Amino acid sequence: MAYLLLKTRLALELPRINAALEEAENALPAPVQPIAHHIFSSGGKRIRPLLLVLTARLLGCQREDVYRLAVTLEMLHAATLLHDDVLDDAATRRGKPAAHTLFSQTETILAGDALLAQGNAFVADFENTALSRCFSDATSATCAGEILEIASQRDPHLSLEQYLTIISGKTAKLISCACEMGALLAAGSAQQVAAAAAFGENIGIAFQLVDDAIDFAETSVTGKPSLGDLREGKLTYPLRCYQEQLEPRERELFDEKFRSGTFTGEECAAIGERVRSQGFDRSTRDFADSYLTRAENALMDLPEGKERTLLREMAAFVRERTK
Repeated sequence: MAYLLLKTRLALELPRINAALEEAENALPAPVQPIAHHIFSSGGKRIRPLLLVLTARLLGCQREDVYRLAVTLEMLHAATLLHDDVLDDAATRRGKPAAHTLFSQTETILAGDALLAQGNAFVADFENTALSRCFSDATSATCAGEILEIASQRDPHLSLEQYLTIISGKTAKLISCACEMGALLAAGSAQQVAAAAAFGENIGIAFQLVDDAIDFAETSVTGKPSLGDLREGKLTYPLRCYQEQLEPRERELFDEKFRSGTFTGEECAAIGERVRSQGFDRSTRDFADSYLTRAENALMDLPEGKERTLLREMAAFVRERTK
């Protein structure tokens, strides 16, 4: 079975990660707890805390409080989801009502702020300035990535460099931070910390690229609504591939409708079909594969061990995921 080792290890780690999340939830002020419980219980792969635990264990850290540190990244991630759903006026999150539809927008935003503050406090408890700096840098980079994405919405001339800067900030930095913090907690060497961060950065970029490819898959395959990025005016990599092969007049019309957000449902469906039939989703996965190769190369600077095998399986999981 594919990823058997990874799935087995996740099954072992997940109860401890979830217990640490429950502890974090209970440490929050009482008015915040229902909102935190809603976002924590809505699902999620728990990839970031798992990566922190695996990296720390690979470098010899056997501390039990690794889980308390690991969930700080899930708290930061949850805070960004709460804020994002308010900004996007999203109705659902992972198939459940978005928090701001059950609580007020103000309560939801403030709950996100409280989660972020509590995450910072948990990191500070470790009395390690490098950990605090890493968490702070990840918070800043995530916010910057989100701001850049908002500023570039419906921009048909967004460059590839700008696109990669956005996904590096909004997705990859937090995954990179997970691996880096695991190495820091284990008191890894400077080379090992850098290698762990590079592994996470490249895994994170690849993860978002694959996510952008999956957005063009049919709902019957993923179980989720498709073409959201096109409707929201995000010039992702598969959409860029589609745009670049258009004839000049076709591209002019595409750019105009992309900028104004006036594609009809039928036009969106037709674009989705052309992205799939012309293999631009596959091209996106191939591009992601170049980052996964870099991630796997970074692992060579980390010690051999069962956790390194699991990290390599994580790269394979990202490469082949379909939803």
